[in-house]
Amino acid sequence: MRIVLVGGGTGGHFYPLMAVAEAIRERDQQISNESELFYFGPDAYNKDALREHNIKYIYCPAGKQRRYFSWRNFIDKFKIIGGFFVAIWKLYIIYPDAIMSKGGYTSVPVVMAAWWYRIPVVIHESDVKPGLANKLAGKFARYIGVANKEAAANFKNDNVAHIGMPIRQSFLKPLPDPYATLNIPRTKPVIFITGGSLGAERLNNLVLDSLDELLPNYVVVHQTGEKNFEKVKDSASNLISDPELQQNYVLFPTMNGTEIAASLEVADLVVGRAGAGTIAEIALKGKPSILVPIPEAISHDQRTNAYAYAEHGAATVMEEKNFSDGLLASEVDKIIKNKQLRAEMSEAARAFTQGDAAYKLADILRKIGSEHA
Repeated sequence: MRIVLVGGGTGGHFYPLMAVAEAIRERDQQISNESELFYFGPDAYNKDALREHNIKYIYCPAGKQRRYFSWRNFIDKFKIIGGFFVAIWKLYIIYPDAIMSKGGYTSVPVVMAAWWYRIPVVIHESDVKPGLANKLAGKFARYIGVANKEAAANFKNDNVAHIGMPIRQSFLKPLPDPYATLNIPRTKPVIFITGGSLGAERLNNLVLDSLDELLPNYVVVHQTGEKNFEKVKDSASNLISDPELQQNYVLFPTMNGTEIAASLEVADLVVGRAGAGTIAEIALKGKPSILVPIPEAISHDQRTNAYAYAEHGAATVMEEKNFSDGLLASEVDKIIKNKQLRAEMSEAARAFTQGDAAYKLADILRKIGSEHA
C-alpha cells in the first residue's frame, strides 16, 4: 500500500497528518505489513517527525493565493502551475494507491495531479469554513472527514462524515507525572496559556500585564513562541520581584508533544488561539478555555472556529480588539471560582470531539487504496 500525505505548510495541517501516519503504522503492525508513506510539499516541515514514522519526503513546489492584494500572488500562480507538473511527474513514478490531503495551499498541485490520474483522494477539513484548497478537492474526493458538524454543510458530497480531529498519540496517552514533566508546583490551580508554535505578541503582552493579579492565586504555564521568549522572560523578571511568585510562572519558548500534553493534563483552564487543532486538543482533555482568535483581517478561520466552539458551552471568547487592563484576570477568576461553570464547560468540551479520527482516516485510506490497487 502506497499512501501520499499532503497538506498545509503549518503545524495545524502537518501534525494531523502525522496522527494519521501513526494510525497507519499501528494498523501495519496488526497485519505484519508496512505501508509506504510519502509526504509531498515545498519543504519537509519537520524532518524528525517524518523520520520517526518512516515517511519519505518528496519535494513539490506550491503557490499561495492570498485573500488580499499582494504582488506575490502573481508569482505564486506560476508556482502552482509548476507544482502541478512536478506532481504529475512524481505521482507517475510513485503511483500511490491513495492520497490523504489536509488542505492548505501546498496540497493543490498534488490533489490536481491526483485527479488527472484518477488516484482516489481522501480529505480532512478542520475548520468550520473550509479553505479554498479543500473546497476544490471536495468536488471529487472519495471521502471527506470533518472536525466540526457545521463544516459538513459546505460540501455537497454524500460521502461526508463528522469524525473529529486526528490527534497524535502523545495527547491521548496519560502521563505518569505531568507536574514533573513541566517542573511546576502542585500548590495552586494551573492556567496554561499558549499562542501556538509561533506565539502571539499581543497575547503575551496581555499576560505580562496580568501577572500581578494572576500569580498570587495561580500557577501560570506560558508558551510564548520562540521569537518572543527572551523579551517576555526579561519583562517578567523585572515585573516579578517576589521569589515565591516567580516559581508560579513557568515559561516555554516552544513545546514538544509531551510538554503540551502535560500542560493540558494539569491545566484547570486553557487560554489560547482558536486553531482547529488547538481546540480539538483542549476538548479531548475536557478543559474549560478562553479562546483568543487571530483577528479576522489575518485569518477568517479562527474567529469562526472560536464562536462555533463557544456555542457548545465549552469556552468563552476574548477578541484582541477588546483587550484591556484586568480583563484576562477577571475572565480567569470568573471561570476558576465557579465550580459548576467549570464542570459544565468540561462536559461540553468532552462532548465536542472524538479521539479516533486518525484511525478512521487510516482505515478509509486502506479500504479505498485496496480498491484502487
